[in-house]
Amino acid sequence: MPSDLAQSQEKKPLIPRTFSKSDYVLVIHGGAGTMSRESSTPVRQAQYKAALRKALHAGYDVLKDGGEAMDAAVAAVMVMEDCPLFNSGKGAVFNAAGQNELETSIMLSKPPSTHPEIKPERRGVSLTLLTRTRNPSHLARSLYLSPSATPHPFLSGSAAEAIGEELGEKIVDPSYFFTEARWREHRRGLGLPETPLPPGHIPSSPSPDVNLDQMPTGTVGAVALDVRGGIAAVTSTGGRTNKLVGRVGDTPHMGSGFWAEEWEENGWVRRTWNKVRGRKATQAVGISGTGDGDYFIRRNTASTIARRMQYLHEPLSKAAKYVVKDLRSVGGDGGVIAVDNEGNVAMPLNCPGMYRGIIRPDGVPKTAIFDDDELS
Repeated sequence: MPSDLAQSQEKKPLIPRTFSKSDYVLVIHGGAGTMSRESSTPVRQAQYKAALRKALHAGYDVLKDGGEAMDAAVAAVMVMEDCPLFNSGKGAVFNAAGQNELETSIMLSKPPSTHPEIKPERRGVSLTLLTRTRNPSHLARSLYLSPSATPHPFLSGSAAEAIGEELGEKIVDPSYFFTEARWREHRRGLGLPETPLPPGHIPSSPSPDVNLDQMPTGTVGAVALDVRGGIAAVTSTGGRTNKLVGRVGDTPHMGSGFWAEEWEENGWVRRTWNKVRGRKATQAVGISGTGDGDYFIRRNTASTIARRMQYLHEPLSKAAKYVVKDLRSVGGDGGVIAVDNEGNVAMPLNCPGMYRGIIRPDGVPKTAIFDDDELS
C-alpha cells in the first residue's frame, strides 16, 4: 500500500500554486452511540480527543497544500482505522460468529483534478464483507481510481480484496483486527463469559480499558472540502456488535450512510437570488453518517439531506437536523457530519454522544464527544 498517500498525487493538480486557502475544511466522526459521561474518565476522554486531533491533522496536512478532498478524507479515516479506540479497522467489532467483517465507502461530488480521466458519473465505490484489508478506506480509494479493474460501484469480500492486493493494498491476517476490549464486548453481548480469548491471544493483566462506546453500532468517517470546491465523503466501519454473519450495513449503501453530489441551481429567479446573496451557482454537499445503520438504510438518510437542499432550498444545517430527527422518530440512534461547498458544516446527533471534530485553514483542531459538548 502506498505510504501516507505519498503516491496519491502522482499527477499534478490542475490549478495554479496561487490558490486561495480560505475555503477548505475537514470534519470527522468516530462513531455515535450510548457512551455516557458518568461511566467515562477524564483520561479516557483525553485519549479519544487526542486520536480525533491526530486524524484531523492528517487530513489538514493534505488540504493546506492544495491537496484533494478525497486524499484528505482518506488520510483522516486511515488514522482512525489504525486506532483500536474506534469501530473500524484495528478496533472493529465482532459479528455473532466472532469474526470481523469490515465495510467502507468513498464518494466525491466531482472527480479529483489529479485524475481527469475519471468520469463524473463514476461517483464512488462501496465495499463490504472485507476480512483481510488493513485499511478499507484506502482500498475504496484505489478501486475508485481504477475503473478498468473495478467498473462496478459496489463489491464485496475476497474478490474486492484480490483486486486491491494487485493494486498494492496491504493485506493482513484476520487476527490483525482482534482487540481484547471488543472481544469481551462480543462475548458479553451473547451472554457468554468474557473469556476464553481466541487461540493465540493471551488476556491482558489487568483487563483492557473499557471503550466509551459499549456495544457500538457506529462508524468512522470524514468529509472534506478542498480549495477547488470538491467534496469527498469517506466512511469505514466494523458494523454493529454481534451482527449476523454477512450482514450489510449503511456504510456501503450509497444514499443511506454516505453521499456526495453537486448540482446546478435551476431557474433564473433562483440563480439571480443566489447571485445577490453571493452564493455559488453550483451547489455541492458531502455526508457521512454514524449510528444504527439499519435505520439509515430504511430512511435513505444521507441523500435525503441533498434532496432537501436541492428541492426545498433548505440550508445544510436545517436539512441535516431534519434527517437526524427523522431517524429518532422511527427508533434510530445516530448522527451525521456534512459539509457544503460554501464551507458550512453540520454535525447533528440524536443520541448521548458522537466523537466528532473539525479543522479549518487556521489549523486548529476542535473536538467533542458528548451531545452537550462544545467543540474545543
